[in-house]
Amino acid sequence: MTSQNVVRLPTPGEIEQARESSKTLSKYASNDRVQMTLRDSNGESEDIVLPGHTLQILLDVLAEMAKGNAISLIPRHQELSTQEAADILNVSRPFLVSLLEKEEIPFRKVGTHRRVLLSDILQYKDQIDRKREQTLDKLAAYSQRNEMGYE
Repeated sequence: MTSQNVVRLPTPGEIEQARESSKTLSKYASNDRVQMTLRDSNGESEDIVLPGHTLQILLDVLAEMAKGNAISLIPRHQELSTQEAADILNVSRPFLVSLLEKEEIPFRKVGTHRRVLLSDILQYKDQIDRKREQTLDKLAAYSQRNEMGYE
């Protein structure tokens, strides 16, 4: 992330606009492309075409705004500080550094600072999410096999 990024929470009016826009756009989420007309406050308009996956990203942004959250877009090739990477994984910075030192996540050093690729952080997150799901599936199967009261 660059120092030019400014965190700004949406206003109550923007939250409501995000909710309404999200409802409207979600009707078109399954399309492989969507044509939209943009109109500004002066009445000028222009048609654009968005690929379907772009519409899904826009829906994700609107969903977060509707919850009152600030949004950041980060290119997958972006290098992150250890604090930024820890924030994405929702872990402490020292814990992340220990993962780096154990070579569980690749990194490089710039002077004394560690830099991590966003794509490597997301790949690690996917791995631990998959392991978590597998463990929960095993626990659920064990509970059912042993009739532990879970239906």
